[in-house]
Amino acid sequence: MKKNRISKDWINKQRRDIFVRKSKVEGYKSRAVYKLQEIDENFKIFKNGISVIDLGAAPGSWSQYASRKIKNGKILSIDLLDFEKIEKIFQLKGDFTSEIMKEKIKNYFNSKVDVVISDMAVNTTGNKNLDSINTSELCIEAMNFSKDILKKDGKFVSKIFMGSTFNEIIKESKKIFKENKVFKPAASRKDSKESFIICKYLR
Repeated sequence: MKKNRISKDWINKQRRDIFVRKSKVEGYKSRAVYKLQEIDENFKIFKNGISVIDLGAAPGSWSQYASRKIKNGKILSIDLLDFEKIEKIFQLKGDFTSEIMKEKIKNYFNSKVDVVISDMAVNTTGNKNLDSINTSELCIEAMNFSKDILKKDGKFVSKIFMGSTFNEIIKESKKIFKENKVFKPAASRKDSKESFIICKYLR
């Protein structure tokens, strides 16, 4: 009974959500696209001709946004899950931390890249502190991957959760990048602990 009530509450919340409705009208796969759009408008992440890696890309709205925003660019998306084909995107299924996938990514670009983006989060357990720790570990994995694959003037954008590991992520980002900002877009739900870290220029 409780599960059914939670499901109905979620459905009602989705129906009221302006970003859910907007994403359907504009043909995006999820409302998450408006988080990236706001980050891009504030921090100038994308421009024409750049190369982009989208980590944990499914269902694909961030990749959709990048493909619409960038002309003559090169975009690769990777996720553990299958997701529908997106026009102008090279898609991989697998774990970006595995050596096999790293090689496939490097071979596709054949050079360092301009931008790495990540909206990755673990499947929630209901324990907010544990979820925060696990998602933070994904962020640090993505950051370390970016250190190896980005150009010196590269940019890194990743979801983070406010929690016990927040300071650790900020500390780590300052070791790797010269510029670091934390930002919560309007499209992030008010009751969500998520924010995004935006890093620029490798040390």
